[in-house]
Amino acid sequence: MITKMSVMNPLTKPISAVILDLDGTLLNTDGVVSNVLKVFLVNYGKQWDGREAHRIVGKTPLEAAEAIVEDYKLTCTKDELVSRITPMFSNHWSEIKALPGANRLIKHLNGHGVPMALASNSPKAIIEQKISYHQGWRDTFSVIIGGDEVKSPKPSAEIFLEAAKRLKVEPSSCLVIEDSVPGVTAGKAAGMKVVAVPSLPKQAHQFTSADEVFNSLLDLRPEEWGLPPFEDWVDGTLPLVPWHIGGPIIKGHGRGSKVLDIPTANLSTEGYSDVLSEHPSGVYFGWAGLSTRGVYKTVLSIGWNPYFNNPQKTIEPWLLHNFNEDFYNEELRLLIVGYIRPEANFPSLESLIEKIREDGRIADKALELPFYSKHRDDPYLTSPLDREPNHS
Repeated sequence: MITKMSVMNPLTKPISAVILDLDGTLLNTDGVVSNVLKVFLVNYGKQWDGREAHRIVGKTPLEAAEAIVEDYKLTCTKDELVSRITPMFSNHWSEIKALPGANRLIKHLNGHGVPMALASNSPKAIIEQKISYHQGWRDTFSVIIGGDEVKSPKPSAEIFLEAAKRLKVEPSSCLVIEDSVPGVTAGKAAGMKVVAVPSLPKQAHQFTSADEVFNSLLDLRPEEWGLPPFEDWVDGTLPLVPWHIGGPIIKGHGRGSKVLDIPTANLSTEGYSDVLSEHPSGVYFGWAGLSTRGVYKTVLSIGWNPYFNNPQKTIEPWLLHNFNEDFYNEELRLLIVGYIRPEANFPSLESLIEKIREDGRIADKALELPFYSKHRDDPYLTSPLDREPNHS
């Protein structure tokens, strides 16, 4: 979806504090918002399909409500909508998961004594409620400031300037991490460096004012901002908490073998959209279990494949083994154990093929390391799919 994009100038002043947004930046709230709006809009004979999501990302509750009332021509006022829907949201705050890389980043910065602030357009009470379900977050942030504590919320610079003031640092020495256009606009207006991590797919072009645009927090390199570097990368790979997904192999676009000369074992995304939404697009690796053949090394892409511009988020594993025949409809189980890079576009088919093969070499080498190879014996890879209650 998004390759790293930078308009960053050489650092003139090291970063001394980091200010983070919450929803869509640290917390995966999109699913809860969609589910609640689906239920709520049924009362008005309307159906939420997500196409208007860009109208509410980064907005205050009242601004978001105004957009929904207007787009769906509802008979209630924006204030009525907020009063009715807020309790519905509150019932689900405990279900919201941290986005990949969020806990890693918070722990890293805190461990190195980097002051952090949380600045969100949500009311402070709601912010406090959300982060209470994430161990250690409340005590990690030196400052927490909500949209109800300033006269003008984002895209105004006020909330970030107030955060810098409370942190007792100069705005120019702050790094803002945001997922929305209003947030990026506010950060730049405050005279701060801004990293954008868009929460909506295929939106990188909307963030040209950001100093850098990343696909996910997994791709952030603190050392580029004068901050201590992460020390958890291993031979070009980032270890992950293992997660899995499985299903029958289906026929894909036919370009794996025919166009790329790299046969992929495509999985149907039907029923797995929630699982895929939890993980950023990018290139991953791990182990693949075929029900009648065994366990093999695999490297896989998750996302929209920018070169081919897929309309839907897909998962395309390449099993690092030479097979003599196709195995459509055979059960495939994937255990993902590491991350290599963000999804990217390429100037030519040849450069795409070379990058995929490089990914394969990196994965093949990494999976020989004991840290990764131990997962080859995970029972999930060889047990029947119908015994599995869920995916994680």
